[in-house]
Amino acid sequence: MMTTSASFSSLNIDKWLVDSLSAMAIRKPTPIQAACIPPILAGKDCIGGSRTGSGKTVAFAVPILQQWAKDPFGVFAVVLTPTRELAIQIAEQFTALGAPQNLKICLLIGGVDMRTQALSLGTRPHVVIATPGRMADHIHSSGEDTICGLRRAKIVVLDEADRMLSETFAQDLGDCLEVLPKAGKDGRQTLLFTATMTEEVKMLKELEGREGRRECFVCEVETDKVAIPPTLDQRYLLLNSFTREAYLHTLLSTPGNENKSTIVFTNRTETANLLTHILRQLGHRVTALHSQLAQSDRIDSLGRFRAEAARILVATDVASRGLDIPVVELVVNYDVPRDPDDYIHRVGRTARAGKAGEAITFVSERDVALAENIETRIGTKLEKYVDEPGVSLEGRVVRETLQLVSEKKRVAKMDIDEGRNEMGKRKRKLVEKANKRKKAVRGE
Repeated sequence: MMTTSASFSSLNIDKWLVDSLSAMAIRKPTPIQAACIPPILAGKDCIGGSRTGSGKTVAFAVPILQQWAKDPFGVFAVVLTPTRELAIQIAEQFTALGAPQNLKICLLIGGVDMRTQALSLGTRPHVVIATPGRMADHIHSSGEDTICGLRRAKIVVLDEADRMLSETFAQDLGDCLEVLPKAGKDGRQTLLFTATMTEEVKMLKELEGREGRRECFVCEVETDKVAIPPTLDQRYLLLNSFTREAYLHTLLSTPGNENKSTIVFTNRTETANLLTHILRQLGHRVTALHSQLAQSDRIDSLGRFRAEAARILVATDVASRGLDIPVVELVVNYDVPRDPDDYIHRVGRTARAGKAGEAITFVSERDVALAENIETRIGTKLEKYVDEPGVSLEGRVVRETLQLVSEKKRVAKMDIDEGRNEMGKRKRKLVEKANKRKKAVRGE
């Protein structure tokens, strides 16, 4: 394996790509990039495992673009990734890298007009970046003339492969792969990248040589099995479940935390939505990221948090993987994740690149077993949260914030209900207008 002392030029990367990387302030390959780029350029299948933030997108984007530039016609590569935000982020990197060669990208994600996407897909873009669900929608409904370019793709990438190979995406991914060229020496080249090297991912290596498949290169560099950063302070806070909101507000308001860039993770979108409204009522600069938001709102929220216009991001696990968020000082697990791997991904949002960070997990009477599972998975015990000097968190909750937060929670619920009613009215008006137009066409 090559070391980070290598340069992109020494990996036989074309000058135009080296210049594009330099313009993005990427001058030396990371370990995963140095290891995977040469075998991908040599035509091998690749399974690349490396922790979040290690540059996996560049590891597959650079060799794809170098090979595409030799014959820039039609759909050359398809990249499948589990979330809209990751798809957008990957598209941004491909766009920046491929700009000197007039790269055409098609982005297929939910929350965007299907017809606009179908028109883009029908123009034979060079790289298609998609979530499996939306690509499957196009396969089923957009017609052969639109999707036929997918059948000639040379390279297929599964990003966050451990999630893509889970039951959640099984049906949609299967539909996508049915349309894409078959794997094999004379078929597509397949690249899998992940932060967590699961057994399902490793099993694909065993297919090498069967049914005429390509040679497969496997690289595992600091995957998230051992990726709890040494600079991360992990703690738990034991509390009663009905006091969660009050503890969260109090914790975020302590002198040590009141200026920290913070992500608050929840297990459910409804919880994230309610918490966002409560914290806003309490005067926090907060924004949200979850699947119930419109795509434009999700993009805006992430942009506000990155630009520090919002100090707190309340999110579900759509924000736990892969997203490029430069500085997060505190992660709060408002809900204990049910999968210990999700805990690793969540806390991996902070203490990056050798910087210090803190993760605090709220543990109620019902969460003890889940917390113990996490401790077993990471191989260490979570430390008990210790109050800041002169600040009694429990005392402030009981004396000052419990009643206040309860009042704000009632107001937040009213706001949410009013918003739903207003949305319902708008939908009914749109339906009425559509029905009137139909009647007018029929001459009724």
